[in-house]
Amino acid sequence: MDDIKDVVLEGNVVRVVYRNDDSGWTVLEVETEDEVHKVVGVLPMVGVGETLTFKGRWVDHPSFGFQFQAEYLERHLPVGGDAILRYLSSGVIKGVGQATAIRIVEKFGDQALEIIEKEPHRLAEIKGISLAKARKIAEEYAKQFGLREVVMFFSNYGLTPNEALRCWKKWGASTIERFKNNPYILCTSGLYIGFERADKICRQMGVAPDDPQRLEAGLIYILRHNLGNGHTCLPADKLVEVAVGLLEVEPEKIQEVLDNLVLTFKAREEYFDGRRFIFLNRVHSAEKYSAGRILSMLEFPPKSADNLDAKIDEIEKRLGLSYADQQRAAIRQALEKGILILTGGPGTGKTTTLRGIITLLEEMGQKVALAAPTGRAAKRISELTGREAKTIHRLLEVKWDDEETQVFDRNENNPLDADAVVVDELSMVDSLLFESLLRALKTGCRLIMVGDSDQLPAVGAGSVLHDLIESGKLPVVELREVFRQAMLSNIVSNAHRIVAGQMPVLNYRDGDFFFMRKDSVQDVVQTVMELCATRIPAKYGLTLFSGLQILCPSRKGEIGTREMNIRLQELANPRSAGSREIVIEGVTFRTGDKVMHIKNNYDIPWTKDNGEEGQGVFNGDIGILEEINKRENTLSVRYDDRVALYTFEDAQELELAYAITVHKSQGSEFDAVILPLFNNPPMLCYRNLLYTAVTRAKSLLIIVGNVGTVERMVANDKKTKRYTGLKHFLTRCDDIGF
Repeated sequence: MDDIKDVVLEGNVVRVVYRNDDSGWTVLEVETEDEVHKVVGVLPMVGVGETLTFKGRWVDHPSFGFQFQAEYLERHLPVGGDAILRYLSSGVIKGVGQATAIRIVEKFGDQALEIIEKEPHRLAEIKGISLAKARKIAEEYAKQFGLREVVMFFSNYGLTPNEALRCWKKWGASTIERFKNNPYILCTSGLYIGFERADKICRQMGVAPDDPQRLEAGLIYILRHNLGNGHTCLPADKLVEVAVGLLEVEPEKIQEVLDNLVLTFKAREEYFDGRRFIFLNRVHSAEKYSAGRILSMLEFPPKSADNLDAKIDEIEKRLGLSYADQQRAAIRQALEKGILILTGGPGTGKTTTLRGIITLLEEMGQKVALAAPTGRAAKRISELTGREAKTIHRLLEVKWDDEETQVFDRNENNPLDADAVVVDELSMVDSLLFESLLRALKTGCRLIMVGDSDQLPAVGAGSVLHDLIESGKLPVVELREVFRQAMLSNIVSNAHRIVAGQMPVLNYRDGDFFFMRKDSVQDVVQTVMELCATRIPAKYGLTLFSGLQILCPSRKGEIGTREMNIRLQELANPRSAGSREIVIEGVTFRTGDKVMHIKNNYDIPWTKDNGEEGQGVFNGDIGILEEINKRENTLSVRYDDRVALYTFEDAQELELAYAITVHKSQGSEFDAVILPLFNNPPMLCYRNLLYTAVTRAKSLLIIVGNVGTVERMVANDKKTKRYTGLKHFLTRCDDIGF
């Protein structure tokens, strides 16, 4: 049944089926004149006994049936002793249970709510209620109606209860007053309302186009938006130019507001190579701190080990190795300087070198911590080194504050209990996370950073690995020699050809690298399906559930992850009598599906097969959907030897994972990779995307597509330009404070 929009429903709340106090999401049973209906939506502090008018739509939910989805509501206080009793007994007011509610209604009858609001001291006339408790009840009642007032006030401007709830959580009782003083507070980070929508509201309110508050909000919005594009700062001239186009105001007025932003410390300015750059305060602080801390670590290195060459010789004999000159230099630098960047492409011996560094440190009695940006990257470095590794967030003991912002328990006041920290896949680390890591290092702690600067940059803002290398301030060892056994792999040899700007060899008839030429996108899709269905399982024994992964440059289009996942799901896990399904954000998930968790969530509980319990599922973790329990509103996903339990709300952090983007594959390796490439859009046709995809395959890589796309990707070495400050802060040694 199609959704029916813009419907009004009025009735009395007879039951609160479910409520999430953090998000405000509520499921109600509402009695109208004819029957009881299920109503869902962000409906904070609704209580049994209230009369409500909802505006929304009827929906036929595939999992929960016919229900009313409320977008807005109007509230009417309960009238009459019975309704007031049901309302107060519902627990909607903290501190008032059923027994207290009965006593209040017995004492004050139909005037009970009016007494609570206007004469709360009179509650102390009731036995068992002190003046302090009476004041507390009144405060909770006022708080509830303050939120109600905010919800109703903002509904006049088209804001949903969910958005009003976020505003209330941030500013409380002063929300409406703050909005009236400056309606552009709706653009505040964490409210997820956005400048363009807030601007539309404000313009309808009569705010002038050149109002300084509007121009200020627009400039902040542009800076914040460009964090998502990787920029930690913007040239002032470019910022003004973009603002003129967005705000449609002459540049002189925008320049005046920008100068005032800097003067009032709402933004920061720096001059790099004679050009003015503008930063948001938080990112400016992060990059400047990171530079200062790195320079301090270089100036005051930990004590070096004695007889290093002899110790390296001893490890070689014990492990039956022979380190190349560059590898020995890297081991020596790590123990002499206390800080090192180790970089290099596939087959150059980064892992072997890293094992040597860790072994020597441990033999010196040093406590070594290993970390990586994602769960899969941490698992991989753990497997390669034989030692426990954690995500950086887990290592720093991430927590969430009241505003749902991540904070770390490990910092300057509570540093890590580690003498050396090894960070793998540094190219994936953004500026804010890097700063948090440095703040958690105790004085004298060594830092070994491993990464491949030819891979894709971090999703977040900054270019940490690139800036550290380009500054020339840190010891950097780039392993260039590809070992003979690695060169036997066509994947490795072609990866190095791609980095050098040379076309990979596409006409191999055997080995581990194959190119299958196709003349249409439909042929590409059909070939990928055939490879997954029969050819690869028959020849290599690999399936989409065991070692085989499809990587796509994009989420969109016929060979993007969205369309490919729908096709691959029907191929690998078709609907059957025994499978259960649920639709989440328009995507059908069924038991047996291959899924990926797409953001770090440290609260999801899991249980290992051996009975051990814990919490936390990480961005990039891939597992199998084992169970869907609609009665309990939960589902279970198996990740290797543990099963994680999701609420349906948490399950919005899952995606089908038969096909994933190249960006999501960073830090991972798969036995076999199929890479569909056919007339990629220009923004997804560049060298380090191809290189990253190729280097995700351990034993088999198959490119399906046309030669022209590969040629364009290899030829395009124009890495996305990122405006950042870390390199400049490192090279400008004066005035660096932390």
